[in-house]
Amino acid sequence: MSIQTEPRQGTPDRRQEASGAPTLIAVALASILLPLAVTAPAVALPDLTVDLQAGVAAGQWVQNAYGVTFAACMLAAGALADRFGRRRVLAVGAVVFMTMSAVSALSTSIVVLDVARALQGIGAAGVLTSGAAILAASFEGTRRTQAFGVLGASFGAGLALGPILGGALVNLAGWRSVFWLNVLVGIVALVLMPKIKESRDPDATTVDWGGLVTFSGSLFLLALAFVEGGDAGWLTAPTLGSLGGFALFMAAFIAVELRVARPMFDLGLFRNPTFVVVVCQPFTITFGFVVLLNFLPPYFNGVGGHGDTASGALLLPLTLPVFVLPLVVGRLVAGRVSSRILLTASSLLIAVGSLWLVVLEPGQPWYETAGPLLVFGLGVGSAFGAMDNAAVSVVPVERAGMASGIFNTMRIAGESVAIASAGGFLTSLTYGSLTDSSPELAGQAKQLAGEATQGRLDQALAAVDPARRAEGLEAVTSSLTSSMHTAFIGLAVLALVGAVVTFLLVKDKELADATG
Repeated sequence: MSIQTEPRQGTPDRRQEASGAPTLIAVALASILLPLAVTAPAVALPDLTVDLQAGVAAGQWVQNAYGVTFAACMLAAGALADRFGRRRVLAVGAVVFMTMSAVSALSTSIVVLDVARALQGIGAAGVLTSGAAILAASFEGTRRTQAFGVLGASFGAGLALGPILGGALVNLAGWRSVFWLNVLVGIVALVLMPKIKESRDPDATTVDWGGLVTFSGSLFLLALAFVEGGDAGWLTAPTLGSLGGFALFMAAFIAVELRVARPMFDLGLFRNPTFVVVVCQPFTITFGFVVLLNFLPPYFNGVGGHGDTASGALLLPLTLPVFVLPLVVGRLVAGRVSSRILLTASSLLIAVGSLWLVVLEPGQPWYETAGPLLVFGLGVGSAFGAMDNAAVSVVPVERAGMASGIFNTMRIAGESVAIASAGGFLTSLTYGSLTDSSPELAGQAKQLAGEATQGRLDQALAAVDPARRAEGLEAVTSSLTSSMHTAFIGLAVLALVGAVVTFLLVKDKELADATG
Protein backbone atom coordinates (compact mmCIF):
# COMPACT_ATOMS: atom_id res chain seq x y z
CA MET A 1 0.00 0.00 0.00
CA SER A 2 1.52 3.33 -1.00
CA ILE A 3 0.87 7.01 -0.40
CA GLN A 4 -0.01 9.21 -3.37
CA THR A 5 -1.27 12.72 -2.66
CA GLU A 6 -0.76 16.25 -3.95
CA PRO A 7 1.27 18.11 -2.89
CA ARG A 8 3.85 16.01 -1.09
CA GLN A 9 6.87 18.33 -1.16
CA GLY A 10 7.53 21.23 1.19
CA THR A 11 4.96 22.96 3.34
CA PRO A 12 1.35 21.90 2.72
CA ASP A 13 -0.71 24.44 0.80
CA ARG A 14 -3.50 26.57 2.36
CA ARG A 15 -6.19 24.15 1.21
CA GLN A 16 -4.49 21.27 3.02
CA GLU A 17 -4.09 23.35 6.20
CA ALA A 18 -7.74 24.37 6.09
CA SER A 19 -8.87 20.77 5.75
CA GLY A 20 -6.39 19.45 8.32
CA ALA A 21 -8.59 19.89 11.40
CA PRO A 22 -11.75 18.26 9.95
CA THR A 23 -9.61 15.44 8.53
CA LEU A 24 -7.97 14.80 11.89
CA ILE A 25 -11.26 14.99 13.82
CA ALA A 26 -13.07 12.64 11.41
CA VAL A 27 -10.29 10.05 11.51
CA ALA A 28 -9.95 10.36 15.29
CA LEU A 29 -13.69 9.93 15.93
CA ALA A 30 -13.89 6.94 13.60
CA SER A 31 -10.85 5.43 15.32
CA ILE A 32 -12.35 5.82 18.81
CA LEU A 33 -15.03 3.34 17.76
CA LEU A 34 -12.57 0.52 17.13
CA PRO A 35 -11.20 -0.07 20.65
CA LEU A 36 -14.60 0.88 22.10
CA ALA A 37 -16.01 -2.13 20.26
CA VAL A 38 -13.60 -4.34 22.24
CA THR A 39 -13.64 -2.85 25.73
CA ALA A 40 -17.34 -2.06 26.16
CA PRO A 41 -18.61 -5.52 25.09
CA ALA A 42 -16.04 -7.07 27.47
CA VAL A 43 -17.95 -5.50 30.38
CA ALA A 44 -21.32 -6.45 28.86
CA LEU A 45 -20.30 -10.03 28.09
CA PRO A 46 -21.63 -11.69 31.29
CA ASP A 47 -25.13 -10.18 30.86
CA LEU A 48 -25.05 -10.69 27.10
CA THR A 49 -24.24 -14.39 27.24
CA VAL A 50 -26.80 -15.09 29.96
CA ASP A 51 -29.53 -13.25 28.05
CA LEU A 52 -28.77 -15.09 24.80
CA GLN A 53 -28.16 -18.42 26.59
CA ALA A 54 -24.69 -18.76 25.10
CA GLY A 55 -22.06 -21.29 26.11
CA VAL A 56 -18.46 -20.46 26.99
CA ALA A 57 -17.04 -20.95 23.47
CA ALA A 58 -19.88 -19.02 21.78
CA GLY A 59 -19.38 -16.22 24.29
CA GLN A 60 -15.67 -16.03 23.51
CA TRP A 61 -16.45 -15.59 19.82
CA VAL A 62 -18.30 -12.35 20.56
CA GLN A 63 -14.81 -10.89 20.98
CA ASN A 64 -12.82 -13.29 18.79
CA ALA A 65 -15.01 -12.90 15.68
CA TYR A 66 -14.50 -9.13 15.69
CA GLY A 67 -10.76 -9.33 16.31
CA VAL A 68 -10.02 -12.05 13.76
CA THR A 69 -11.75 -10.41 10.80
CA PHE A 70 -10.40 -7.02 11.86
CA ALA A 71 -6.81 -8.25 11.65
CA ALA A 72 -7.30 -10.55 8.68
CA CYS A 73 -8.83 -7.88 6.44
CA MET A 74 -6.50 -5.03 7.37
CA LEU A 75 -4.11 -5.32 4.44
CA ALA A 76 -6.87 -6.09 1.95
CA ALA A 77 -8.67 -2.95 3.08
CA GLY A 78 -5.45 -1.02 2.51
CA ALA A 79 -5.17 -2.37 -1.03
CA LEU A 80 -8.79 -1.42 -1.75
CA ALA A 81 -8.18 2.05 -0.33
CA ASP A 82 -5.17 2.52 -2.63
CA ARG A 83 -7.19 1.50 -5.65
CA PHE A 84 -10.61 3.06 -5.00
CA GLY A 85 -9.78 5.96 -2.67
CA ARG A 86 -8.90 6.16 0.99
CA ARG A 87 -11.72 8.51 1.96
CA ARG A 88 -14.20 6.24 0.20
CA VAL A 89 -12.98 3.13 2.01
CA LEU A 90 -13.00 5.04 5.32
CA ALA A 91 -16.65 5.99 4.79
CA VAL A 92 -17.72 2.53 3.61
CA GLY A 93 -15.89 0.91 6.51
CA ALA A 94 -17.61 3.24 8.98
CA VAL A 95 -21.04 2.47 7.50
CA VAL A 96 -20.43 -1.30 7.66
CA PHE A 97 -19.15 -0.95 11.22
CA MET A 98 -22.19 1.05 12.34
CA THR A 99 -24.68 -1.19 10.55
CA MET A 100 -23.28 -4.32 12.16
CA SER A 101 -23.30 -2.54 15.53
CA ALA A 102 -27.02 -2.00 15.07
CA VAL A 103 -27.50 -5.66 14.07
CA SER A 104 -25.57 -6.71 17.20
CA ALA A 105 -27.80 -4.54 19.36
CA LEU A 106 -30.92 -6.10 17.85
CA SER A 107 -29.70 -9.72 17.95
CA THR A 108 -31.77 -12.37 19.70
CA SER A 109 -29.36 -15.21 18.88
CA ILE A 110 -25.70 -15.60 19.80
CA VAL A 111 -25.00 -16.95 16.30
CA VAL A 112 -26.43 -13.81 14.67
CA LEU A 113 -24.44 -11.67 17.09
CA ASP A 114 -21.18 -13.51 16.38
CA VAL A 115 -21.70 -13.17 12.60
CA ALA A 116 -22.49 -9.47 12.97
CA ARG A 117 -19.34 -9.00 15.04
CA ALA A 118 -17.27 -10.70 12.33
CA LEU A 119 -18.69 -8.33 9.70
CA GLN A 120 -18.15 -5.42 12.06
CA GLY A 121 -14.47 -6.35 12.16
CA ILE A 122 -14.29 -6.05 8.36
CA GLY A 123 -15.68 -2.52 8.58
CA ALA A 124 -13.18 -1.71 11.33
CA ALA A 125 -10.31 -2.81 9.08
CA GLY A 126 -11.42 -0.31 6.44
CA VAL A 127 -11.63 2.48 9.01
CA LEU A 128 -8.24 1.91 10.62
CA THR A 129 -6.10 1.27 7.54
CA SER A 130 -7.52 4.06 5.43
CA GLY A 131 -7.58 6.47 8.38
CA ALA A 132 -3.90 5.94 9.18
CA ALA A 133 -2.97 6.28 5.48
CA ILE A 134 -4.97 9.52 5.22
CA LEU A 135 -3.03 11.00 8.15
CA ALA A 136 0.31 9.87 6.69
CA ALA A 137 -0.62 11.52 3.37
CA SER A 138 -2.13 14.71 4.84
CA PHE A 139 0.56 15.75 7.31
CA GLU A 140 4.34 16.07 7.27
CA GLY A 141 7.16 16.34 9.81
CA THR A 142 6.15 17.63 13.24
CA ARG A 143 2.49 18.01 12.22
CA ARG A 144 2.38 14.34 11.24
CA THR A 145 3.97 13.36 14.56
CA GLN A 146 1.30 15.35 16.39
CA ALA A 147 -1.47 13.93 14.18
CA PHE A 148 -0.43 10.41 15.06
CA GLY A 149 -0.32 11.49 18.69
CA VAL A 150 -3.99 12.46 18.33
CA LEU A 151 -4.66 9.09 16.67
CA GLY A 152 -3.02 7.34 19.61
CA ALA A 153 -5.10 9.45 22.00
CA SER A 154 -8.27 8.45 20.14
CA PHE A 155 -7.43 4.78 20.63
CA GLY A 156 -6.66 5.58 24.24
CA ALA A 157 -10.02 7.32 24.63
CA GLY A 158 -11.85 4.27 23.29
CA LEU A 159 -9.88 1.99 25.58
CA ALA A 160 -10.21 4.28 28.61
CA LEU A 161 -13.90 5.06 28.21
CA GLY A 162 -14.97 1.56 27.15
CA PRO A 163 -14.98 -0.23 30.53
CA ILE A 164 -16.64 2.52 32.54
CA LEU A 165 -19.06 3.56 29.76
CA GLY A 166 -19.89 -0.07 29.12
CA GLY A 167 -20.57 -0.71 32.80
CA ALA A 168 -22.73 2.39 33.14
CA LEU A 169 -24.70 1.64 29.97
CA VAL A 170 -25.28 -1.99 30.97
CA ASN A 171 -26.66 -0.84 34.32
CA LEU A 172 -28.82 1.91 32.84
CA ALA A 173 -30.09 0.39 29.60
CA GLY A 174 -28.83 -3.19 29.26
CA TRP A 175 -26.07 -4.78 27.22
CA ARG A 176 -27.55 -3.78 23.86
CA SER A 177 -26.83 -0.11 24.56
CA VAL A 178 -23.06 -0.63 24.24
CA PHE A 179 -23.58 -1.40 20.54
CA TRP A 180 -25.95 1.55 19.98
CA LEU A 181 -23.20 3.82 21.30
CA ASN A 182 -21.06 2.94 18.26
CA VAL A 183 -23.84 4.05 15.94
CA LEU A 184 -24.18 7.46 17.60
CA VAL A 185 -20.45 8.26 17.53
CA GLY A 186 -20.14 6.98 13.97
CA ILE A 187 -22.79 9.37 12.71
CA VAL A 188 -20.72 12.36 13.86
CA ALA A 189 -17.62 11.00 12.11
CA LEU A 190 -19.56 10.45 8.86
CA VAL A 191 -20.75 14.06 8.81
CA LEU A 192 -17.11 15.27 8.74
CA MET A 193 -15.78 12.80 6.16
CA PRO A 194 -16.76 14.79 3.02
CA LYS A 195 -14.18 17.40 4.12
CA ILE A 196 -11.34 14.89 3.78
CA LYS A 197 -9.32 15.23 0.59
CA GLU A 198 -9.51 12.03 -1.48
CA SER A 199 -6.26 10.25 -2.34
CA ARG A 200 -5.38 7.01 -4.10
CA ASP A 201 -2.48 5.19 -5.72
CA PRO A 202 -2.82 5.33 -9.55
CA ASP A 203 -0.58 2.27 -9.86
CA ALA A 204 -2.87 0.11 -7.71
CA THR A 205 -4.88 -1.92 -10.23
CA THR A 206 -5.35 -5.28 -8.51
CA VAL A 207 -6.09 -6.79 -5.11
CA ASP A 208 -3.90 -9.57 -3.75
CA TRP A 209 -6.75 -12.06 -3.25
CA GLY A 210 -4.39 -14.99 -2.77
CA GLY A 211 -2.66 -13.19 0.08
CA LEU A 212 -5.99 -12.17 1.57
CA VAL A 213 -7.41 -15.72 1.61
CA THR A 214 -4.28 -17.40 2.97
CA PHE A 215 -3.59 -14.75 5.63
CA SER A 216 -7.23 -14.62 6.77
CA GLY A 217 -7.37 -18.40 6.93
CA SER A 218 -4.18 -18.64 8.97
CA LEU A 219 -5.32 -16.08 11.52
CA PHE A 220 -8.76 -17.65 11.87
CA LEU A 221 -7.25 -21.09 12.48
CA LEU A 222 -4.82 -19.68 15.05
CA ALA A 223 -7.66 -18.06 17.01
CA LEU A 224 -9.71 -21.25 16.67
CA ALA A 225 -6.82 -23.28 18.09
CA PHE A 226 -6.70 -21.12 21.23
CA VAL A 227 -10.46 -21.31 21.71
CA GLU A 228 -10.49 -25.08 21.16
CA GLY A 229 -7.47 -25.51 23.44
CA GLY A 230 -9.25 -23.89 26.34
CA ASP A 231 -12.50 -25.75 25.69
CA ALA A 232 -11.51 -29.22 24.46
CA GLY A 233 -7.85 -29.49 25.54
CA TRP A 234 -4.50 -28.51 24.04
CA LEU A 235 -3.55 -31.95 22.74
CA THR A 236 -6.90 -32.83 21.20
CA ALA A 237 -7.46 -33.33 17.48
CA PRO A 238 -9.40 -30.06 16.94
CA THR A 239 -6.69 -27.98 18.61
CA LEU A 240 -3.75 -29.68 16.92
CA GLY A 241 -5.58 -29.70 13.59
CA SER A 242 -6.22 -25.95 13.84
CA LEU A 243 -2.55 -25.29 14.66
CA GLY A 244 -1.46 -27.46 11.73
CA GLY A 245 -3.87 -25.62 9.42
CA PHE A 246 -2.50 -22.30 10.65
CA ALA A 247 1.05 -23.37 9.77
CA LEU A 248 0.00 -24.53 6.29
CA PHE A 249 -1.95 -21.38 5.50
CA MET A 250 0.87 -19.17 6.76
CA ALA A 251 3.38 -21.04 4.59
CA ALA A 252 1.04 -20.60 1.61
CA PHE A 253 0.70 -16.90 2.42
CA ILE A 254 4.48 -16.40 2.39
CA ALA A 255 4.75 -18.30 -0.91
CA VAL A 256 2.02 -16.15 -2.48
CA GLU A 257 3.56 -12.88 -1.29
CA LEU A 258 6.96 -13.83 -2.72
CA ARG A 259 5.46 -14.47 -6.17
CA VAL A 260 2.74 -11.84 -6.64
CA ALA A 261 3.65 -8.65 -8.53
CA ARG A 262 2.03 -6.26 -6.01
CA PRO A 263 1.97 -8.04 -2.65
CA MET A 264 -0.28 -6.64 0.07
CA PHE A 265 2.42 -7.61 2.59
CA ASP A 266 5.85 -6.62 1.27
CA LEU A 267 8.14 -9.14 2.92
CA GLY A 268 11.15 -7.09 1.78
CA LEU A 269 10.42 -4.57 4.53
CA PHE A 270 11.26 -7.28 7.06
CA ARG A 271 14.93 -7.13 6.08
CA ASN A 272 15.14 -4.00 8.24
CA PRO A 273 15.54 -5.02 11.93
CA THR A 274 14.25 -1.64 13.15
CA PHE A 275 11.06 -2.05 11.13
CA VAL A 276 10.58 -5.61 12.40
CA VAL A 277 10.92 -4.56 16.04
CA VAL A 278 8.64 -1.52 15.63
CA VAL A 279 5.81 -3.42 13.92
CA CYS A 280 6.07 -6.19 16.52
CA GLN A 281 5.64 -3.70 19.39
CA PRO A 282 1.92 -4.56 19.68
CA PHE A 283 2.82 -8.09 20.77
CA THR A 284 4.93 -6.81 23.68
CA ILE A 285 2.99 -3.65 24.54
CA THR A 286 -0.70 -4.01 23.68
CA PHE A 287 -0.91 -7.79 24.18
CA GLY A 288 -1.01 -7.53 27.97
CA PHE A 289 -3.15 -4.42 27.89
CA VAL A 290 -5.89 -6.18 25.94
CA VAL A 291 -5.71 -9.15 28.29
CA LEU A 292 -6.33 -6.89 31.28
CA LEU A 293 -9.14 -4.99 29.57
CA ASN A 294 -10.98 -8.17 28.64
CA PHE A 295 -10.45 -10.36 31.69
CA LEU A 296 -10.15 -8.04 34.69
CA PRO A 297 -13.76 -6.72 34.41
CA PRO A 298 -15.23 -10.27 34.50
CA TYR A 299 -12.91 -11.05 37.42
CA PHE A 300 -14.04 -7.96 39.35
CA ASN A 301 -17.65 -8.66 38.43
CA GLY A 302 -17.54 -12.38 39.21
CA VAL A 303 -15.27 -13.50 42.05
CA GLY A 304 -14.72 -9.86 43.10
CA GLY A 305 -18.42 -9.26 43.65
CA HIS A 306 -18.46 -5.77 42.08
CA GLY A 307 -21.19 -4.39 39.82
CA ASP A 308 -20.72 -3.53 36.15
CA THR A 309 -20.04 0.16 36.73
CA ALA A 310 -17.65 -0.47 39.62
CA SER A 311 -15.78 -3.07 37.55
CA GLY A 312 -15.20 -0.49 34.84
CA ALA A 313 -14.22 2.20 37.33
CA LEU A 314 -11.58 -0.05 38.89
CA LEU A 315 -9.75 0.03 35.54
CA LEU A 316 -9.44 3.83 35.42
CA PRO A 317 -5.84 3.85 36.74
CA LEU A 318 -5.00 1.59 33.79
CA THR A 319 -7.00 3.33 31.07
CA LEU A 320 -6.74 7.05 31.84
CA PRO A 321 -2.98 7.26 31.09
CA VAL A 322 -3.66 5.65 27.71
CA PHE A 323 -6.08 8.49 26.99
CA VAL A 324 -3.85 11.35 28.17
CA LEU A 325 -0.26 10.32 27.43
CA PRO A 326 -0.27 9.91 23.61
CA LEU A 327 -0.74 13.64 23.08
CA VAL A 328 2.04 14.46 25.53
CA VAL A 329 4.36 11.86 24.05
CA GLY A 330 3.70 13.21 20.56
CA ARG A 331 5.21 16.51 21.68
CA LEU A 332 8.12 14.78 23.41
CA VAL A 333 8.98 12.79 20.29
CA ALA A 334 8.65 15.94 18.18
CA GLY A 335 11.15 17.49 20.59
CA ARG A 336 13.74 14.86 19.68
CA VAL A 337 13.35 12.43 22.54
CA SER A 338 14.70 9.09 21.33
CA SER A 339 11.90 6.77 20.18
CA ARG A 340 14.13 3.79 21.01
CA ILE A 341 14.50 4.89 24.64
CA LEU A 342 10.81 5.80 24.88
CA LEU A 343 9.59 2.42 23.59
CA THR A 344 12.11 0.57 25.76
CA ALA A 345 10.94 2.46 28.85
CA SER A 346 7.31 1.72 27.93
CA SER A 347 7.95 -2.02 27.90
CA LEU A 348 9.84 -1.84 31.19
CA LEU A 349 6.93 -0.04 32.87
CA ILE A 350 4.56 -2.72 31.59
CA ALA A 351 6.85 -5.44 32.97
CA VAL A 352 6.92 -3.77 36.40
CA GLY A 353 3.15 -3.25 36.43
CA SER A 354 2.53 -6.86 35.41
CA LEU A 355 4.70 -8.28 38.19
CA TRP A 356 3.13 -5.93 40.72
CA LEU A 357 -0.34 -7.17 39.75
CA VAL A 358 0.28 -10.47 41.54
CA VAL A 359 -1.14 -8.61 44.57
CA LEU A 360 -4.58 -9.06 42.96
CA GLU A 361 -7.08 -10.70 45.33
CA PRO A 362 -10.89 -10.76 45.30
CA GLY A 363 -12.65 -8.13 47.38
CA GLN A 364 -9.52 -6.08 48.13
CA PRO A 365 -9.62 -2.24 48.46
CA TRP A 366 -9.35 -0.37 45.15
CA TYR A 367 -6.08 1.33 46.06
CA GLU A 368 -4.22 -1.99 46.26
CA THR A 369 -4.59 -2.53 42.51
CA ALA A 370 -4.46 1.17 41.55
CA GLY A 371 -0.65 1.30 41.79
CA PRO A 372 0.21 -1.60 39.47
CA LEU A 373 -2.57 -0.68 37.03
CA LEU A 374 -1.30 2.91 36.89
CA VAL A 375 2.28 1.81 36.16
CA PHE A 376 1.01 -0.56 33.47
CA GLY A 377 -1.14 2.21 31.97
CA LEU A 378 1.77 4.66 31.91
CA GLY A 379 3.77 2.14 29.90
CA VAL A 380 1.02 1.54 27.36
CA GLY A 381 0.05 5.21 27.08
CA SER A 382 3.60 6.38 26.42
CA ALA A 383 3.99 3.75 23.68
CA PHE A 384 0.69 4.64 22.01
CA GLY A 385 2.01 8.12 21.28
CA ALA A 386 5.05 6.83 19.42
CA MET A 387 4.38 3.41 17.85
CA ASP A 388 2.18 4.41 14.90
CA ASN A 389 4.38 7.26 13.74
CA ALA A 390 7.56 5.20 14.15
CA ALA A 391 6.07 2.47 11.97
CA VAL A 392 5.35 4.82 9.05
CA SER A 393 8.53 6.86 9.51
CA VAL A 394 11.02 4.01 9.35
CA VAL A 395 10.24 3.48 5.64
CA PRO A 396 10.19 5.86 2.63
CA VAL A 397 7.03 7.99 2.46
CA GLU A 398 5.75 6.22 -0.66
CA ARG A 399 5.60 3.02 1.39
CA ALA A 400 4.11 4.62 4.50
CA GLY A 401 0.64 3.29 3.73
CA MET A 402 1.85 -0.29 3.46
CA ALA A 403 3.91 0.15 6.64
CA SER A 404 0.80 1.45 8.42
CA GLY A 405 -1.18 -1.53 7.15
CA ILE A 406 1.44 -4.01 8.32
CA PHE A 407 1.78 -2.33 11.72
CA ASN A 408 -1.97 -2.21 12.33
CA THR A 409 -2.34 -5.78 11.13
CA MET A 410 0.21 -6.82 13.73
CA ARG A 411 -1.56 -4.67 16.33
CA ILE A 412 -5.00 -6.19 15.77
CA ALA A 413 -3.60 -9.69 15.21
CA GLY A 414 -1.83 -9.35 18.55
CA GLU A 415 -5.05 -8.25 20.21
CA SER A 416 -7.00 -11.11 18.61
CA VAL A 417 -4.44 -13.68 19.69
CA ALA A 418 -4.32 -12.10 23.15
CA ILE A 419 -8.07 -12.40 23.67
CA ALA A 420 -8.29 -15.93 22.28
CA SER A 421 -5.17 -17.27 23.97
CA ALA A 422 -5.75 -15.63 27.35
CA GLY A 423 -9.31 -16.94 27.51
CA GLY A 424 -8.17 -20.48 26.77
CA PHE A 425 -5.12 -20.16 29.00
CA LEU A 426 -7.06 -18.90 32.02
CA THR A 427 -9.79 -21.51 31.56
CA SER A 428 -7.26 -24.34 31.30
CA LEU A 429 -5.26 -23.21 34.33
CA THR A 430 -8.38 -22.70 36.43
CA TYR A 431 -9.75 -26.08 35.38
CA GLY A 432 -6.49 -27.84 36.26
CA SER A 433 -6.28 -26.12 39.63
CA LEU A 434 -9.90 -26.96 40.43
CA THR A 435 -9.52 -30.65 39.65
CA ASP A 436 -6.39 -30.82 41.81
CA SER A 437 -7.71 -28.87 44.80
CA SER A 438 -11.34 -30.03 44.75
CA PRO A 439 -11.68 -33.54 43.28
CA GLU A 440 -15.33 -33.61 44.33
CA LEU A 441 -16.00 -30.84 41.77
CA ALA A 442 -14.21 -32.64 38.93
CA GLY A 443 -17.43 -33.34 37.05
CA GLN A 444 -18.31 -29.65 36.98
CA ALA A 445 -14.79 -28.18 36.95
CA LYS A 446 -14.69 -27.40 33.21
CA GLN A 447 -17.97 -25.51 33.28
CA LEU A 448 -17.03 -23.70 36.48
CA ALA A 449 -13.67 -22.64 35.05
CA GLY A 450 -15.12 -21.37 31.78
CA GLU A 451 -18.01 -19.51 33.37
CA ALA A 452 -15.81 -17.94 36.07
CA THR A 453 -13.37 -16.64 33.42
CA GLN A 454 -16.27 -14.86 31.73
CA GLY A 455 -17.62 -13.47 35.01
CA ARG A 456 -20.70 -15.70 35.17
CA LEU A 457 -19.99 -17.21 38.54
CA ASP A 458 -23.56 -17.27 39.84
CA GLN A 459 -24.76 -19.25 36.85
CA ALA A 460 -21.91 -21.72 37.18
CA LEU A 461 -22.51 -22.28 40.90
CA ALA A 462 -26.21 -22.87 40.31
CA ALA A 463 -25.30 -26.30 38.94
CA VAL A 464 -23.37 -27.23 42.11
CA ASP A 465 -24.98 -29.13 44.96
CA PRO A 466 -26.33 -26.43 47.36
CA ALA A 467 -24.49 -28.08 50.25
CA ARG A 468 -21.19 -27.56 48.40
CA ARG A 469 -21.73 -24.10 46.89
CA ALA A 470 -19.78 -22.19 49.54
CA GLU A 471 -16.90 -24.63 49.14
CA GLY A 472 -17.20 -24.40 45.36
CA LEU A 473 -17.13 -20.59 45.44
CA GLU A 474 -13.97 -20.59 47.51
CA ALA A 475 -12.29 -23.16 45.26
CA VAL A 476 -13.18 -21.33 42.03
CA THR A 477 -12.10 -17.98 43.46
CA SER A 478 -8.74 -19.36 44.57
CA SER A 479 -8.12 -21.20 41.28
CA LEU A 480 -9.02 -18.27 39.03
CA THR A 481 -6.96 -15.83 41.11
CA SER A 482 -3.94 -18.14 40.94
CA SER A 483 -4.39 -18.41 37.16
CA MET A 484 -4.49 -14.62 36.84
CA HIS A 485 -1.24 -14.35 38.81
CA THR A 486 0.43 -16.83 36.46
CA ALA A 487 -0.80 -14.82 33.47
CA PHE A 488 0.63 -11.61 34.95
CA ILE A 489 4.05 -13.20 35.36
CA GLY A 490 3.94 -14.37 31.73
CA LEU A 491 3.01 -10.86 30.57
CA ALA A 492 5.91 -9.42 32.56
CA VAL A 493 8.38 -11.78 30.89
CA LEU A 494 6.99 -10.90 27.43
CA ALA A 495 7.29 -7.15 28.11
CA LEU A 496 10.83 -7.53 29.48
CA VAL A 497 11.92 -9.41 26.36
CA GLY A 498 10.38 -6.65 24.25
CA ALA A 499 12.29 -3.99 26.16
CA VAL A 500 15.63 -5.73 25.67
CA VAL A 501 15.05 -6.39 21.95
CA THR A 502 13.89 -2.81 21.34
CA PHE A 503 16.91 -1.31 23.08
CA LEU A 504 19.40 -3.53 21.24
CA LEU A 505 17.97 -3.59 17.70
CA VAL A 506 16.16 -0.32 17.04
CA LYS A 507 18.40 2.33 15.45
CA ASP A 508 17.60 5.95 16.25
CA LYS A 509 18.93 7.23 12.93
CA GLU A 510 16.36 5.12 11.06
CA LEU A 511 13.60 6.84 13.03
CA ALA A 512 14.77 10.33 12.12
CA ASP A 513 11.46 11.20 10.49
CA ALA A 514 9.63 9.99 13.58
CA THR A 515 11.54 12.40 15.77
CA GLY A 516 10.87 15.47 13.74
